[in-house]
Amino acid sequence: MAHLSIRIDLAPGLRLGPGKVQLLEAVAEHGSISAAGRALGMSYRRAWLLIEEMNKGFAEPVVEAQIGGKAGGGARLSPFGADVVAHYRAIERAAGKAASPFLARLAPGGASGG
Repeated sequence: MAHLSIRIDLAPGLRLGPGKVQLLEAVAEHGSISAAGRALGMSYRRAWLLIEEMNKGFAEPVVEAQIGGKAGGGARLSPFGADVVAHYRAIERAAGKAASPFLARLAPGGASGG
């Protein structure tokens, strides 16, 4: 089944797409950048660079360091980062809904019409 993939160009050098949003969701789920990267099959360095790019590109950080204790530090989504994820997913749902009749016609085996 065909699906829509959304990439938003927010500013020169600042893009938000499914990969970065998945990374943010993984940070929220796992509580660290390294664990999020591992969960997505991504190196720590790559994950860190993507988060650093977003933290510098937006007016507020999307991921914040968590001060460690016995178990060490970690990372968490900032309230702004959680909003970024929620807004991206809302845009994705709205665009998918609007595009679904057109995607159905483009998919292999879809209705022929031109």
